[in-house]
Amino acid sequence: MNPLSSNPQATPNRSPALTEPAGAAPYTITDREATRQAREQQVGQRPGTLNIRPGALKPRLFLMSYDDSTFTEQEYTDRYDELLDELRQHPELKHWIDVRGYGDLPLIEQMMQDFGLHPLQMEDVLNDYQRAKIDVFDDNRLFMVSRMTDFTRDLEIDDDQLSIFTGPNYVLTFQDDYDDCLDSLRTRIRSNFSTLRRHPVLYLAYALTDVVLDHYYPTMAAIGDYIEDLEEAIFADKRPRRLLNRILRIKKDVVRFRRLVYPERDKIAEILRLPEEIMPETLKIFYRDAYDHAIQALDLAESYRDNISSLTDLYLSDQGNRMNEVMKVLTIISTIFIPLSFVVGLYGMNFQHVDEHGHLLPRNMPELYSPWGYPMVLFAMGMVVATQLFYFYRKGWLTNR
Repeated sequence: MNPLSSNPQATPNRSPALTEPAGAAPYTITDREATRQAREQQVGQRPGTLNIRPGALKPRLFLMSYDDSTFTEQEYTDRYDELLDELRQHPELKHWIDVRGYGDLPLIEQMMQDFGLHPLQMEDVLNDYQRAKIDVFDDNRLFMVSRMTDFTRDLEIDDDQLSIFTGPNYVLTFQDDYDDCLDSLRTRIRSNFSTLRRHPVLYLAYALTDVVLDHYYPTMAAIGDYIEDLEEAIFADKRPRRLLNRILRIKKDVVRFRRLVYPERDKIAEILRLPEEIMPETLKIFYRDAYDHAIQALDLAESYRDNISSLTDLYLSDQGNRMNEVMKVLTIISTIFIPLSFVVGLYGMNFQHVDEHGHLLPRNMPELYSPWGYPMVLFAMGMVVATQLFYFYRKGWLTNR
């Protein structure tokens, strides 16, 4: 049954303005904190319970309708009824319903009812930390999850969940942020010469997955450039502060990226195993190409992980070499002053020059009363230092050889 068929009770009685969930935290809350609160909120709840995480954005609704010769695009934020009417009035067109933001639970529940979405799948959408996967509805409709990534200016991997539902003539997507990596796909749909508009609606679901995969490469390129900068910084004369912390931080991001790509590869492999009546062979050709992209991204992630491990060893080795250089200088300085300390310590001993009867004691440091005693001692100490430096130089201890 088409979930968009006319139903007098399907249209909700909604107020013109969408309201945020009660008790929502201000938008200053961090994503990690919001995710932690959402997980704690779900502990012990029955499966399929829908919860809006704190700080969720107000939903914005976008609709793209197209076929070979027709294209329309409009935003229906605060006008869900009109969007639903547009879908029902044009069943001959292919539609992409793009929902950005989860901050209106009544709207989400109404969409779940109108499009025939399972509560467990909608729970996965709102939880927003699902791994990439694919589920098949009883009527051969698909539910797919992908992870969109970006390497931010804060030198961290930022990933967002893209949830995709397919229908007889539509694709419904959910994401929690207004910004995404899908603008290139929207541009392709707007083009009158786009081959995408001539393919069945399932091809749009593939195109969404393919764009997400393609966006992994700029992310990995940015990570690769940053790794090269770290490698150059290791051998720089003036290192950035906390360089090791930066290396360990990017290592954590690469491991996280690898965890994102692995499920994406497994998801596409599962799509390729779907029967013909669910996924036509004409579309599996495209998914095989996407599978190759996932393998390449995974190989890059593995390579970068090995590079960072080598980078950590290189940093620790260079740090040890620098410490050895410091210790060599300190050792040379200490070695030079050891005989000098012996000489001045020897001449610092207090012996009487005469005994109690006034007789001279010639073997008790006569140099102390010699007019050239002090210059001669300084000259002898200088010769000791010169001899040591010449010996160190001949051994190569004063140079890098």
